[in-house]
Amino acid sequence: MLDTAKSTADYWEVEKKRHDWLEDYCAQISLLATQVMWTEETIRAFDELEGGSETAMKEYLQQIIIRIKHLIDRVRTPLSNDLRVKIITVITIDVHERDVIDDFVAKKIQD
Repeated sequence: MLDTAKSTADYWEVEKKRHDWLEDYCAQISLLATQVMWTEETIRAFDELEGGSETAMKEYLQQIIIRIKHLIDRVRTPLSNDLRVKIITVITIDVHERDVIDDFVAKKIQD
């Protein structure tokens, strides 16, 4: 199940937005795949910085902020209790991840 969740998560921006994708998997799988994706995307941003893209981490920070906004918008709609709790949990984790990336940007951490 995690393999499927991870492989579909690779296409959040193309096929199914993450705030909708969360409906497809149980909370534990959704949370794990979300954190795996954050790790991979953070590594990718560092790789892009190393490759000469001075704005890679700032761009990733903006992507995280947009994802949080979509989740907040989603949680304001009628949802089942389980889905609401799952989305609120993901928002909490995303805010922590946003803060970490924001710290990288503020301190100009390159690797």
